[in-house]
Amino acid sequence: MKRSDRLYALMQRLRDGQLHTAEAMAQDLEVSVRTIYRDMETLAESGVPVEGTRGYGYTVRAAITLPPLNLTEQELEALHLALATLGASELDEISDAARSLSGKIDAVLPEESGPAPAPFGFATDSFAETARGFTHMPAIRAAIRAKQKIKIVGAQGDYILRPLHLEYWGRVWTCISWCESTEEFLSLRIDRIDQLIILPGLFVDEPGKGLADWRAQQGLPAEKRE
Repeated sequence: MKRSDRLYALMQRLRDGQLHTAEAMAQDLEVSVRTIYRDMETLAESGVPVEGTRGYGYTVRAAITLPPLNLTEQELEALHLALATLGASELDEISDAARSLSGKIDAVLPEESGPAPAPFGFATDSFAETARGFTHMPAIRAAIRAKQKIKIVGAQGDYILRPLHLEYWGRVWTCISWCESTEEFLSLRIDRIDQLIILPGLFVDEPGKGLADWRAQQGLPAEKRE
């Protein structure tokens, strides 16, 4: 079972208001008790009203719950931007609520294969920094659709790119590209881009340089395309 599925299953189990021991939940989900302890900490840090301690048991206080939602990448992008903006506001209660909501969403997002996500994004990063990256989203999307080369300047370096796909992974938005500067695929955080320049040159699909090739390299199914 994926971690995101397990967290959701735990939330569904705890919402009955009864006391559940880590041992019983671990047995039912076929994981270790230590894993359940970590999951409980993750849920609590994400804003789920978990009560209880190790060795005693866990329950969840009454809270408003919503049915599962299927979001498009554009809807997720809009929600991400709204939460980032509210999280940077000076209204303490609203800012705290935005951070709590973002943590809950972050806890149940699907996890891609590959290395564990780094501890950045809504849960720990500055919301202002995250929101800054959205200024580049329209230009990157347009470049992907038009197969337009771009140049980026920022903390990650200066590169000439063939942008292929925008990905929400590891709690921030990244741009998957074929880099003409390094002759390899790069996944670059858009909130770390200081300057983005649309170049006059277009690109055509070439063997080994497309999105399907990147997905194959990552061991992912070749199904998502812009």
